[in-house]
Amino acid sequence: PKANVGIVTGAVSGLVVLDIDPKHGGADSLADLERRHGALPPTRDVATGGGGRHLYFRHPGGTLRNKVGLAPGIDLRGDGGLVVAPPSIHPSGRPYVWTDDRAEIAAMPDWLLRLAAGAPGGTGHPLAHWRHLVRDGVAEGVRNNTIASFAGHLLWHGVDPTVVLELLLCWNAVRCRPPLPDDEVAGIVASITRLHERQEAESRGPVHDDS
Repeated sequence: PKANVGIVTGAVSGLVVLDIDPKHGGADSLADLERRHGALPPTRDVATGGGGRHLYFRHPGGTLRNKVGLAPGIDLRGDGGLVVAPPSIHPSGRPYVWTDDRAEIAAMPDWLLRLAAGAPGGTGHPLAHWRHLVRDGVAEGVRNNTIASFAGHLLWHGVDPTVVLELLLCWNAVRCRPPLPDDEVAGIVASITRLHERQEAESRGPVHDDS
């Protein structure tokens, strides 16, 4: 009677869950994605015991695998994953709760489906997007997310993490307005490198939710 509840995601349950972790920038990443692509539709929403959110969507069919680091602080749980569900109790002692248990589970919007169905670790951006960023840089307010995206893009294309760090330190110094401190850039790259390594490992086996 005191056991926590887990829901297997993917085609087997017809569910895909967007896992938002504010402690790792998930809320900011989600706001940035919605500014660029449009707001997510209302759907079933869980406040996790760890301070995050689980947004439930209908599985689109076919195979949609887990994506760790879909954006900084955002993971997607699909085929091969699971989530902890209400009324489970988090190790913090706080419960998982539905924010509105009457809401319908929405279909994934096209932009989210494109991101989720792209190459693992990818961001769905065309080549012109990266060329523009390399040439023109970014201003205060989007520097962290842009460096995180750059790191994920380069890592997925097989660039060594040490090379990624050196490239982004140089790009930050020349193109960011104003540049971030070097140790902050290093911290972002290290975080995305860990996510990339997790993603590669999880692509070879099931994911278990611990948020």
